Amino acid sequence: MGIKANSDFNGESQEGVGFYQVTQKRGRRWSAADAFLRPAMDRPTLTVVTRATVSRVMLEKGAAVGVEYVKDGQTQSARCAGEVILAAGAFGSPQILQLSGIGDPDHLGSISVNTVVENPNVGKHMQDHVVVGVLHRSTMRGTLDDAENVLELTRWLAFRRGRLTSNVAEAGAFVRSSSELHGPDLQFHFGPVNFDNHGMEPGGGPAYSLGSVLINPLARGSVMASSGNPLDPPSIRGNYLTEPSDVAALVRGVGISREIHAATAFDEVRGEEMLPGSEIQGPEAIEEFVRNRAEAFYHPGGTCRMGPADVSVVDAELRVHGIEGLRVADASVMPGVTSGNTNAPTLMIGVRAVAKILAG
Repeated sequence: MGIKANSDFNGESQEGVGFYQVTQKRGRRWSAADAFLRPAMDRPTLTVVTRATVSRVMLEKGAAVGVEYVKDGQTQSARCAGEVILAAGAFGSPQILQLSGIGDPDHLGSISVNTVVENPNVGKHMQDHVVVGVLHRSTMRGTLDDAENVLELTRWLAFRRGRLTSNVAEAGAFVRSSSELHGPDLQFHFGPVNFDNHGMEPGGGPAYSLGSVLINPLARGSVMASSGNPLDPPSIRGNYLTEPSDVAALVRGVGISREIHAATAFDEVRGEEMLPGSEIQGPEAIEEFVRNRAEAFYHPGGTCRMGPADVSVVDAELRVHGIEGLRVADASVMPGVTSGNTNAPTLMIGVRAVAKILAG
C-alpha cells in the first residue's frame, strides 16, 4: 500500500509499518512490579502492603504527611517524614485527591468532602485511545485462536517460547488519516486472533484482526469520585466519539484496514470479513459501525495533568499545586495522552519522578 517500513517506532520518525517493541522478558509481560519493585523487596526501608485501598492523603497545615488506607475492613495509616508519592493511575489518582479534599468544591460538596485545595482540574481532561477493528476469518490454522493447547502450554512453561509468548499484536503501523496532517493520527495493531469485544467473544475458528486506534483524540472525559467512600468506584465518563473529527478519523481507519486486508499478501489466508461485514459499505454505514463497535483501548491519561496551576493539577516537577510534599507519578500527569501505547511512557514517568525526588 506504500506505507514505508519502520524498524523503530521510537526512533527519528514514528510513521510507517513494522514490529512493536514490547515490555516483555522471557516470554511474558514484564510489569513495573517485576522490573522495579521485586528487586527492592529485601530493602529494610520498604514495606509493601497488599489488598489495601488508599482512602485519602492525610493533610496537615498545607502539607501531605501520609496516607490512610483500608485493609480487611479496618482503616489504617502510614505517615512519612518526606513526601507522599501518589501512583494510582489515571482513574485512581484523581479519586484519591478528591477524597483528600483537593478538587472542585461543588463536586466535593456533593460527596460530603471538605475542600482543602480548590482545583477544578482534578479528574478533568481525561483522554483515552479508541480502537475499532476489521476482522477476517482465516483459511489457515496456526492463529492464536487455537494456541491454548497442551503443546503450546508446555513450550511456554518449559522454554518460554511459542505462541503463548505473543503480546497479541506484534505488528502494526502509524499512519495519517489525511495527507493534510503533520504526523500520524492512527495506530494500527495487527493480531492473528479474533479480537472482537476486547477478545471476550468466542472465536469460532481461526481469524485475524486489524484494529485502527485514534491516538490524538480531541474528546475529553472525566474521572470523579462517586461518593465519599473510597471503596466505591469512581464515575468515569470517556465522552468517546463526541468530536466529529475523531469519528471521521476512525471511519477512515476502517477504510485503510480494509485496503490492507485486501492486499495480495493475504490472498492465501483471507476468509470472509466478520466485522464490519461486507454488507457495511459507504461513509454513513461505516460511521454507524464505528459508533456501535468502537472500544476503549486501555490508555487513559490526563486526569491530573501537568502544567500551570490555573489549568492543571501538578507542576513540571510532578508536585500537586497548593500542597507541600505531594506528587503524582503515573499516566494521569500526561498533559495529553501519548501518541501510542502508554505502558513504557508511564514507566518513564516513574523513573523521572525518582530523579526529581532524589534531587530534592
